[in-house]
Amino acid sequence: MEDMIFYDRLQFAFTITFHYIFPQLTMGLSLMIVYFKWRYLRDKVEKYNDAAKFFMKIFAINFTMGVVTGIPMEFQFGTNWAKFSELTGGIIGQTLAMEGLFSFFLESSFLVLFIFGEKRLGQKLHFLTAFLVFVGSWASGWFILATNAWMQHPVGYEILENGKFVLNNFSELFTNPWLLPAFLHNQLASVVTSSFVVAAIGAFYILRDKNTEFGKLFLKTGVVFGLISSVLVAFPTGDWNAKNVVKYQPAAFAAMEGIFETEDAGAEIILIGQPNMIEKKLDNKIAVPNILSFLTYQEWDRQIAGMDQFKEEELPDNIPALYYSYHIMVGLGTIFIGLMVISAFFLWKKRLYGMKALLWAIMFMVPFPYIANLTGWYTAELGRQPYLVYGLLRTSEGVSPNVSSGNTLFTLLGFVALYMLLGLLFLVLVGKTIHQGPKFQTH
Repeated sequence: MEDMIFYDRLQFAFTITFHYIFPQLTMGLSLMIVYFKWRYLRDKVEKYNDAAKFFMKIFAINFTMGVVTGIPMEFQFGTNWAKFSELTGGIIGQTLAMEGLFSFFLESSFLVLFIFGEKRLGQKLHFLTAFLVFVGSWASGWFILATNAWMQHPVGYEILENGKFVLNNFSELFTNPWLLPAFLHNQLASVVTSSFVVAAIGAFYILRDKNTEFGKLFLKTGVVFGLISSVLVAFPTGDWNAKNVVKYQPAAFAAMEGIFETEDAGAEIILIGQPNMIEKKLDNKIAVPNILSFLTYQEWDRQIAGMDQFKEEELPDNIPALYYSYHIMVGLGTIFIGLMVISAFFLWKKRLYGMKALLWAIMFMVPFPYIANLTGWYTAELGRQPYLVYGLLRTSEGVSPNVSSGNTLFTLLGFVALYMLLGLLFLVLVGKTIHQGPKFQTH
């Protein structure tokens, strides 16, 4: 049974990790495309229109890959997690259906109109199609996060005699106190990813002395969007999410922060340390006293419950993975703010375009927002364990009893091979688009 649960979780973790590489770019990039198209309508400068069409091509490649890799995840609800689907389908099925109906079709339909309909629609309607692609992509995130928020903090439900969950208050599904901070944090994090991608493409063009006019535009836009979004990811949205975890999942918060024992006079914040699960402590830790209490409650000596205050079966089942995921996310977020502050300063000083070392730093930083977004999701999902629906349905109760661990491992290996090919195809297509540059666009 333990092997079956492990392979079921491993397969879903792999497929969702690979899948989320793509929508985290499309959601943020759709906002930036709207910005470029709006600037074209306002200023009548053709490079903004070319920029919007160029990034919509990259958007389309990511969107297609996101659809292809997202479909197997839906099937896994019926194969590997059939009991979970049977018990909770009356609730999560509604939000997932709305995601498909309203978001996916809205996004895909107007994406086609944007790519092929500029001459027929005219510029104002062409801008509207870009805006509706943005609305569709962000609505998709809203419905997915509404599903996840209910699993993190279930509201508006009742449990029938047969164990099935049914929704008795539809409005509570979308006024869930977990939903809005998670949505804003997630969407702004996707803007961070897209900002770094746009800025890196600009830096690449400048360093190669190719398409330098577009390079300067992309770099400037990416830095401005990146500075704003990276700050907002940390505060207020990151702070808001952390306070929700303290309130609704205190055991997860203790594990995230590495608090093994409750401290009487305020909790320290850990800068560096390694969880020692045998001795129940952090090894080699570097900490600042009382800061965590102040950040959490704005009180220096406020007590925060440690893991010693909870039963063993109520603690997350992989504390080191949760701890490291959280600290990687926070650490990278801090680096993003620092890099974007420096870049914005030199942009303001009109020196950024000539600073090769900083341009190389921006370009090589591209993978790290992806890593930060993924470890953010790992933090949320590992923190919810050992539950699928927090406090109500344990992970061990949601697996499909008739799917063997051998079958799951075999299909996992198939996914790994297939997704490697898809990943290579994606890199080739995006690389070719970037190499061609925006100037190949026709007007």
